[in-house]
Amino acid sequence: MANVVVVGSQWGDEGKGKIVDWLSHRADVVVRFQGGHNAGHTLVIDGTTYKLNLLPSGVLRKGKLSIIGNGVVVDPQALISEIEKLQREGVSITSDNLCIAENVSLILPVHQELDALQENAKGEPRIGTTMRGIGPAYEDKVGRRAIRLVDLSSPDTLYDKVIHLLSHHNALRRGFSQSAVEASDLLDYLLSFPERLLPYMGSSCRVLEGCQKAGKRILFEGAQGTMLDVDHGTYPFVTSSNTVAGQAATGSGMGPRNLDYVLGIAKAYMTRVGRGPFPTEQSNTFGDMLGIYGREFGVVTGRKRRCGWFDAVLTRQSVRVGGIDGLAFTKLDVLDNFDEIKICIAYRFEGQEINYLPMLQDAQSCVEPVYETHEGWRESTAGIRKWEDLPERAVAYIRRIESLVGVPVAMLSTSPERDDTILILDPFHG
Repeated sequence: MANVVVVGSQWGDEGKGKIVDWLSHRADVVVRFQGGHNAGHTLVIDGTTYKLNLLPSGVLRKGKLSIIGNGVVVDPQALISEIEKLQREGVSITSDNLCIAENVSLILPVHQELDALQENAKGEPRIGTTMRGIGPAYEDKVGRRAIRLVDLSSPDTLYDKVIHLLSHHNALRRGFSQSAVEASDLLDYLLSFPERLLPYMGSSCRVLEGCQKAGKRILFEGAQGTMLDVDHGTYPFVTSSNTVAGQAATGSGMGPRNLDYVLGIAKAYMTRVGRGPFPTEQSNTFGDMLGIYGREFGVVTGRKRRCGWFDAVLTRQSVRVGGIDGLAFTKLDVLDNFDEIKICIAYRFEGQEINYLPMLQDAQSCVEPVYETHEGWRESTAGIRKWEDLPERAVAYIRRIESLVGVPVAMLSTSPERDDTILILDPFHG
């Protein structure tokens, strides 16, 4: 049996939530390993829609252990609100099925305020942050001044940590002509959470070690996508963490040798939220149609997503840097109504064809896509659950994608519903 890492291979919003939920019935443990509540996973189960931000998708499966790993940054109020909302919807969340790593860093109101101040001060072009404090929280983490969940268990030492944190933030706030935050106010805010959060706290690395020794199957759930990785994405229009599969080890406390299979999630077309380069973007009727058929609005922000044709160059680059073994192909049914479908197979830059996205920001915005055109199938694929029932041209489209990106399509999703999924290669068996 294999431990599986699920990552986005584009700019996020690829449908990771549904795939993780579908795979979680084969897993015993589901681990979230990076990001914060800027992530949004939508799951449709028996006609009911669930929206998750921080909680691993496994919480919707009975008998599964969900872990929020140390690589995540946690807004305590947002997490409590999410837990309580799901509990009202009939989902059982207790310390028996949810473990939050003791060393997760917390997102605080000062982080959210600083996020908004910095974003608004940038002018154009802005990064397009969700202003939820994710970036500033990661900055404090690497700056060694973060408040971590375990700190809430020691009120006697928490005050000194708050003073250290505010010595940095109040200096920044003065630069923005903002009033200082009182240490007593932040301390009172933090001390409102121990009773509600500490029952879930544990050591994710020790818990995972025990699960591994017990032969349990572990599913690692990433957020955002490879092209939003802080190192490998379209910098600076990226998130504040590493989104590639290697982060599953660092962000959970489990050794990399225990990561057996990497499943990359890829839409049958491309979308992006916020600013940044998007070589295959269609700011036209085709893009509008993709957005309408695909219901392309952000789970977290509600922002309309930019839409475009499938980019095999970017996806192949994600496969390479992420060590992706196979793809889960989602939203194939969105393409059902197109007479022609295009695939970007290369870029044209400074008079030459290239097969990679340059790192230079100006170059990324200047590359021109080289397309090949495929005839659409004009048949409904929505809800199909057997490979042999797919239209011939849809199969040809998938096979062409496989040849261009260099890995097989292991799974295929044909609607948001949990069971409208075709398993071609089982990731848990490599």
